[in-house]
Amino acid sequence: MSLPLRSLIFKSAVLCLSIGAAFPATASALTPGAINGAPLEVIPAIYTPMSKDIDPAVTAGITPVSVDPDAVAFQFDTNMPSASVARLQVLLDRAGASPGVIDGLDGGNLRSALAAYEAMHGLSADGKIGSQVIGAIDDPNQVIGSYVITSQDTSAVVGVIPKDYAQMAKMKYLGYATVTEGLAERFHMGEDFLKALNPSARFVEGETIFVADLGINKTGKAVRLEVDKAQGQVRAYAADGSLLVAYPATIGSETNPSPSGTHTVKTVVVNPDYTYNPKVNFQQGNNDTVLTLPPGPNGPVGTVWIDLSEPTFGIHGTPEPSRIDKTGSHGCVRLTNWDAEELAKLLTKDVSVEFI
Repeated sequence: MSLPLRSLIFKSAVLCLSIGAAFPATASALTPGAINGAPLEVIPAIYTPMSKDIDPAVTAGITPVSVDPDAVAFQFDTNMPSASVARLQVLLDRAGASPGVIDGLDGGNLRSALAAYEAMHGLSADGKIGSQVIGAIDDPNQVIGSYVITSQDTSAVVGVIPKDYAQMAKMKYLGYATVTEGLAERFHMGEDFLKALNPSARFVEGETIFVADLGINKTGKAVRLEVDKAQGQVRAYAADGSLLVAYPATIGSETNPSPSGTHTVKTVVVNPDYTYNPKVNFQQGNNDTVLTLPPGPNGPVGTVWIDLSEPTFGIHGTPEPSRIDKTGSHGCVRLTNWDAEELAKLLTKDVSVEFI
């Protein structure tokens, strides 16, 4: 990624973020914003030995649940963003254990991602932030980089997306409502978190901004998927039984449950149209006729549709990534658009999909 930020340091099981290195002249005046009121140079530690000498500001928002120095696990305030959590989210995203939206917030998606990462690396899959996990995921490379906004980013903006399907059907493309929405999705970030990193940004073409430095997508071939209703997670496995990737997912709802048993992948469609049929799907507003909605990230199924052998059911993206595993779906399996896009490239026809 161009115009790198100085490394966000994660050494000796201490998580901290620093600003730095040499910027080109065009970026030299940039100053990243604060997270939870603290400058990005001052980051709460995920793990640190218990000590009376530690500045309370450094460990703000962290509650130790164990005092065993070899097995300290920390919890964070789930209502307040933490730069430490954001760093961990980026590292998990890179590893293929997706936390969903990178927003600096602790919660179920982060803990499920931690458990998946632990399973990938032969650790006890308890979803706790402890010294073993930190030692395994430690990465000296930066997790925040810089990016120059392009005309492609701004051209994907179509303005406010109507909620009514009949109005959506009149549009040519269900793109992004704002530039920040598109950029946040491109870099797997929450919109508020993106704005917090760039408090003075105008988000216009040619401007340099700070974003999550994601690395490259996972590659390989999935031979089996697990859709775990209890965990709210989709997991893909390789032929040798190893866990390739894991994604947070919304899996049906009480009124519209997902299928049970084992099914197969029929086909994968990128940037799909969406056919709304109230007699087959569900009732949306007052719409009682069949409608064809155009493609786009803000369409009902996002940017990917993975069709399953169970009629009318599939795995797909979403226009609302921050709500993954927080609200119900109409029986299907909903992922963030970026996770659905990565998964689509790992799949082939007839891969088994087991609902557990």
